[in-house]
Amino acid sequence: MGRLTAALVVLWLCSAAVEAEYIKYKDPKQPVNARIKDLMSRMTLEEKIGQMTQIERKVASADIIKKYFIGSVVSGGGSVPAPKASAETWINMVNEFQKGALSTRLGIPMIYGIDAVHGQNNVYRATIFPHNVGLGVTRDPELVKRIGAATALEVRATGIPYTFAPCIAVCRDPRWGRCYESYSEDHKIVQSMTEIIPGLQGNVPSNYPKNFPFVGRRTKVVACAKHFVGDGGTKDGINENNTIIDWNGLLSIHMPAYLDSIRKGVATIMVSYSSWNGKKMHANYDLITGYLKNTLKFKGFVISDMWGIDRITTPSRANYTYSVQASIQAGIDMVMVPEEFIEFIDDLTLLVKKNVIPISRINDAVRRILRVKFIMGLFENPLADLSLADQLGSQEHRELAREAVRKSLVLLKNGKDRDEPLLPLPKKSEKILVAGSHADDIGNQCGGWTIEWGGQSGNITIAIKNSIDPRTKVVYEENPTKEFLNSHNFSYAIVVVGELPYVETSGDSKTLTIAEPGYNTITNVCEAMKCVVIIISGRPVVIEPYLKKIDALVAAWLPGTEGQGIADVLFGDYGFSGKLARTWFKTVDQLPMNVGDPHYDPLFPFGYGLTTSPRGLIAAQ
Repeated sequence: MGRLTAALVVLWLCSAAVEAEYIKYKDPKQPVNARIKDLMSRMTLEEKIGQMTQIERKVASADIIKKYFIGSVVSGGGSVPAPKASAETWINMVNEFQKGALSTRLGIPMIYGIDAVHGQNNVYRATIFPHNVGLGVTRDPELVKRIGAATALEVRATGIPYTFAPCIAVCRDPRWGRCYESYSEDHKIVQSMTEIIPGLQGNVPSNYPKNFPFVGRRTKVVACAKHFVGDGGTKDGINENNTIIDWNGLLSIHMPAYLDSIRKGVATIMVSYSSWNGKKMHANYDLITGYLKNTLKFKGFVISDMWGIDRITTPSRANYTYSVQASIQAGIDMVMVPEEFIEFIDDLTLLVKKNVIPISRINDAVRRILRVKFIMGLFENPLADLSLADQLGSQEHRELAREAVRKSLVLLKNGKDRDEPLLPLPKKSEKILVAGSHADDIGNQCGGWTIEWGGQSGNITIAIKNSIDPRTKVVYEENPTKEFLNSHNFSYAIVVVGELPYVETSGDSKTLTIAEPGYNTITNVCEAMKCVVIIISGRPVVIEPYLKKIDALVAAWLPGTEGQGIADVLFGDYGFSGKLARTWFKTVDQLPMNVGDPHYDPLFPFGYGLTTSPRGLIAAQ
């Protein structure tokens, strides 16, 4: 009897030990809310604040992530593990950071984020799609959804599960240096283009909770609608400036795409550097907590922009403790610190301990961050592998980008006489001239937010050579002199000019001119022969008084790596179909000028675009 009792005791102890080992938050069969509740009941303040902290990969290590319980790591623009790093190098870096997170007491995985805004654009050999300014022209939400799905695969190919895209700004002034990140001046087009979100994250199931974040598993990524709110409406188009508009204007122009994004399950929303009627968005409680969280019922997490909370004060970081307090109280859940993370953690910890920031606000932030991590399956699959590495720069994705280029081109003029169109160009000619600073430079064609690309096949000059009869001679001369032009007998010329790459504030422009010697090249070439001018730019630019010299004019925006798509349409394999999603002004003195304005007098109106058939017949405007 004693032996039996002893055996029962041992059996009971063993079963109790097994039962004790069961941890609810680690069980994927449990409801998300139950997992969140269980995990949060185990977390210390230090662990919670760690989840709210996103640090730059340059200052990150497995040890730092473990020591400070860091919840997220970010690659800023151009922040890479090595020059020309392979997918495997990226994966190894991300996994090394992740192992630091998994080795903490509770093993909460970190989430790695990157700016994949037109493809996985920080990564060598990735497919670079046209920037949003071109995609808006297509008016093709299904195309944009496919681009989202392809981008998700290329981001996952490098071991990363989170992209800070899409930008759903409604750019109301092309002088803004980020206008190319905006699909259109018209909020309806921007709303339709939020279809990129289910491309990135996956389709929300029909029986899924309304306005709840949704992220598919291994082939999908967390998306981020940005920049909340009014970033495209700043005064004079100055980046990070003040958007002066009443509540109804904000709701009718800048807010609608956020409602669509939330409805489509967007998991995160990034706050804008800009202000609304003098109030910094990073400190705007009424809009972040009052409207976004309470009225719109957004259940994902709200993230700051990089150094965004620092800029609450002028000058930046003038009172960092206040910036931490104001931003967290406003409702920001995760802060892109990105380097001075110890100061951020110390300040936030002290503010909570002094009861300046209530623990309920911290709990709200952590609950939202954990919700996204559970929904996306990060706890079940925290480590990346090489299974998707072949998706990086795949031929299928490059063909998709080429299709997007074809559909994003806008034909603004075709022949000085409407009865004699120049386009499509003949493939058989004696000799043609290719000129201009942008014809032979793939960096110019990709624009900002693009790391060095690993190939040259997207180069427009090469694309032209690939499209024509092999007996046609192609001569490239960047800025031909009149003497050079007179000494050759060219059939026609293709001139490719435009803006040089820029990002953010460096792209703000009061003049909106193309890079020198672009206008000189247009004048010399187009006065000497029939010419088609292709403009590579992130927005409409000054084209008067040169328009009358030009036979055919094409707005190609920032097409990315697949320049062959331009040649496909130039030579008539496909027709022009793009319609302006932005008003093309006559002079910068007219700005801001958007469709519907009382003083609307454009060079080319919103919605304008000539079409051609693949057989070369000019169609209706």
